[in-house]
Amino acid sequence: MKKILVTGTNGLLGQKLVYKLIQRKDVQVIATSRGENRLLKKEGYVYESLNIESKEEVERVFAKHQPDVVINTAAMTNVDACETKRDECWAANVSAVQNIVATLEQSTINNQQSKIQLIHLSTDFIFDGMKGSAYTEEDTPNPLSYYALSKLEGEKVVQKSKLNWAILRTIIVYGIVDNMSRSNIVLWAKDALSKGQKINVVDDQFRSPTLAEDLADACILAADKNATGIFHTSGKDIMSVLDLVYAVADFWKLDKSLVNPIKSDTLNQAAKRPPRTGFIIDKAKKVLGYNPHSFQEGLAILEKQLKNK
Repeated sequence: MKKILVTGTNGLLGQKLVYKLIQRKDVQVIATSRGENRLLKKEGYVYESLNIESKEEVERVFAKHQPDVVINTAAMTNVDACETKRDECWAANVSAVQNIVATLEQSTINNQQSKIQLIHLSTDFIFDGMKGSAYTEEDTPNPLSYYALSKLEGEKVVQKSKLNWAILRTIIVYGIVDNMSRSNIVLWAKDALSKGQKINVVDDQFRSPTLAEDLADACILAADKNATGIFHTSGKDIMSVLDLVYAVADFWKLDKSLVNPIKSDTLNQAAKRPPRTGFIIDKAKKVLGYNPHSFQEGLAILEKQLKNK
C-alpha cells in the first residue's frame, strides 16, 4: 500500500487531490495543511496540521507516517504580497521546500527506504513571457517578480535533491472547493458579473487556465508512474485574460458590457507579470498520459459542481 502525503490540503489543488486519492483502494492518504482541516469530508484519510516552514514539524509528521510519495502543493501564491512580504514568501516557497527535501533525504538514509518520490508544484511565472509562443520544459526561466524568483529557487532545491523528483509547472488554476479562503479568476468573474458589478480585466496578458481536477490528475499520474523530471501541466487553450472572462460571461449568459478591458500597466501592481505564457504539454501527455479538458469543458464541470453544492 503506497502512502501519499499531500501538503497544502486546505488549498484548491490539495483538496482535489485528497478527494481523488481517497476513492482508491491502493493508497493511504495523509492530508496536511496549516491549522484546522477545511475539507468537509473527514473520513478516508488521516489529517495532520503541518507548517512546512518548521523543520521540526516536517520531521515529526514525516517520521510518524513515512510516506512513499510527497506531493507539495503548499506555497505562498499571492504575487503582489510576495513582492512586499519577501521574507514570508521565501520561507513558504524556498525554506519550506528545503525542509521537505532534507527530511526525505534523511528518511531514505535512516530507513534504508528506496528513494522517496517528491512531486513539487511550480508555475509559468518563472518565465518572462517574452518568447512570443508557448513554453517547453527546456526553455530558460527568467523570473520578473519575487514570487517567480522564489518558485524558481524552490525548483532548484528539488532538482539538486537525491530524491526521485518531479516538478509540475502549471498556469492559473481554477475550480470549486470546500470553505474557500481565496477565490480564483473564474469564480471571481462569475460572481461579480452575476451581481451586475463592473470589472476591469487586462487584455494584454495571455494564459492557459487549468482545471484543478486536471492538475490533480497530473500529480496522481506522476505518482503512479514514479515519473521524474519537469512537466508542463496546464490547460490546453491559450487565451487572453480578457477572453477568459468573456468566455465565463458567455457560458453563464452574463452581461459582457460590464467587463472593461484595460492594460496591465494601468493597474499599478507591486509585481510584474509575464505578458504571454502558455505551455506545450506534449511531454506530460506522452510520458504521464495527461489529458486536460478544454476551457469550455472545464466550465461545464464547474457548473455541474455548483448545482450539486
